Amino acid sequence: MSGINMYAMAIVMKVVLGWDINFSIWVAAITVAVYVSLGGLYSAVFNEVMQFFLIWFGALIIPVFGLMETGGWKGMVARIDQNVPQIFPPDAFPHVHGSFTHLWSGIGSFSANPMGIHWTGIVLGLGFVISFGYWTTDFLVVQRVLTAKDLRSAKLAPVIGAFFKMAVPFIVILPGLLGLALLNSGAHPVILHPENALQPGDHSFNEVLPIMLARYCGPGLLGLGITALLAGFMSGMAGEISAFTTVWTYDIYRSYIKKGAPDNHYVMMGRISTILGVLISIGTAYMVMHFKSIMDYVQALFSFFVAPLFGTVLIGMLWKRASPAGGFWGLLAGTLSSIGMWVFVKVNPANGAIIALSPNASDMAQNMYRALWSWIVCVSVTMLVSLVTRPKPVEELTGLVYGCTVLPSEGDLPIWKRPIFFAGIAIVVFLILQIIFW
Repeated sequence: MSGINMYAMAIVMKVVLGWDINFSIWVAAITVAVYVSLGGLYSAVFNEVMQFFLIWFGALIIPVFGLMETGGWKGMVARIDQNVPQIFPPDAFPHVHGSFTHLWSGIGSFSANPMGIHWTGIVLGLGFVISFGYWTTDFLVVQRVLTAKDLRSAKLAPVIGAFFKMAVPFIVILPGLLGLALLNSGAHPVILHPENALQPGDHSFNEVLPIMLARYCGPGLLGLGITALLAGFMSGMAGEISAFTTVWTYDIYRSYIKKGAPDNHYVMMGRISTILGVLISIGTAYMVMHFKSIMDYVQALFSFFVAPLFGTVLIGMLWKRASPAGGFWGLLAGTLSSIGMWVFVKVNPANGAIIALSPNASDMAQNMYRALWSWIVCVSVTMLVSLVTRPKPVEELTGLVYGCTVLPSEGDLPIWKRPIFFAGIAIVVFLILQIIFW
């Protein structure tokens, strides 16, 4: 993920400053490497807090000015309906039209939406496997919750995050819709292309945000908007690299390779692993160029690693009969099956209809179904192997498995101060949004 953030930073520099994409990637890498190496987790968390406000204030520029130009939501929808036939000719893309501004009304059939996906792929592949997996197994997220002062604070962290997560489409998806409504029209139209099909001088789908910022902002506001984008990407990249450094230094190196060394030795090892993490990120940043968009690459990675890992963690947390061998072979089988399905489609694109259940399935639809299948493989293998191998003694599962652990109390608090109360509000808001954008 840090490589993705690095590549996104480089795109902003390329579009706004006109820098070469290779030079921009190295500038992004060196910038984040310096302050993470010197400041560690503290600098990453501190910058995330400061950058949070920059991201929101800067990113709101596009939806506000964009909706003003289109005449509001209805005006934007009308322009999208007008532009879509030019971008996606009906004879070549018969399943695309009329479904860019609805959440659910077009996913009752594989042929009624641009992704070529059924609601089962959205709900089970993305909503359950990938989303639950990200929020419970991504160390960048978990690391922040582990720093909470008590159980109530730890529970409130993802609940508060849920409110902001529901608002993210207004600064991520809405600018994309505005780009679809505005960039293809006017005296100087901008035609967008997949990242892996770019020619010199072309613009990709990944460049919509910086292009829209340049469209609306003078030097002052443009600086604020670009700062917001860079802040978001730097925050994500720094968090991922600091998480990588923590896992390697404390959970692997100190526990298994060099025990009992002085603290300054581990600090030095942490800084070395930070540099290594940055170099790995540079390599993964170049891999993004081989996918149609950044999001296609993100979801492909999630289907490879996050989806099967979620299966392993879920079974391990809830079933005390799960064994170490079951967890290992289940995770390995899930990961290899996901990568194998991806290769299966790359060898023959027509095989995507087998993985995603439809010949109209886009790469994104394939990612979601592949995540679901790999999760099922992981869970099945984990349970089967666990049944024929020896589990851990129950006394060793305390603090790890639900049912073997006494949960600490949240204290004698009124219901309106408990995390469950705010979680209920989040669910109500979520359902209201589904109805509005159905």
